[in-house]
Amino acid sequence: MLKASIASVLALAAAVSVSGCNGKPQEAAKTDAAPTAAAPAGAAAMPADHPQARPTGEVDLTGITKAEGGKSVLDVYTEKDALANQKVVVRGKVVKTNAGIMNKDWVHIRDGSGEEGTNDLTVTTTSQPLPNVGDTVLVSGTVILDKDFGMGYQYPVLIEDAEVKIETAAAK
Repeated sequence: MLKASIASVLALAAAVSVSGCNGKPQEAAKTDAAPTAAAPAGAAAMPADHPQARPTGEVDLTGITKAEGGKSVLDVYTEKDALANQKVVVRGKVVKTNAGIMNKDWVHIRDGSGEEGTNDLTVTTTSQPLPNVGDTVLVSGTVILDKDFGMGYQYPVLIEDAEVKIETAAAK
C-alpha cells in the first residue's frame, strides 16, 4: 500500500512539473504596476510569492540620521566584506515586517541611502514589541553574508539576531 502511494505521489509530481512545458515562453502576468528594476549582479532574487516591501513613496525616509558610531544601509552593503560576522548599528524606518517565521520576526529597514538592491536591509529579531511599518528603529545585530534558507530565500546581506529598538519622534 505504501509503495503504491509513493508511486502515485511521484507520478503526480512528474505530471505537474511537465505540465505547461510546451516549449513556448509563458506570457508574463499583466499588471498596471510599473516594471521593477532588475536586481544587481550577485543579488539573489526572492521567490515570486515573497511579500514586497512597501514602495518608498509610502514610507517617508526623510530626516533619518545615521546612528552615532553606526552605519547607513548603503554602508552595510558597500562594506559588507569587512563587516561580515561583526556587530553593527543601523537606524532606519521599517518598510515591511513578517512575524513568526522560523521562530523569528523579520523586519526590512531603509534609511534613504542606496539604490535598488542596496537600499533595504533584512533583519531577524526576537525583540518585542515588533515595530510597525513606518516606525523609526535602531537595529543592533550581526552582519551575515550569503545566507541561503532554501526554497529561493537567499540574502546577500542579512542582520541576524538583532535588538530592534523603536525610537520616539524626538530621536529621529
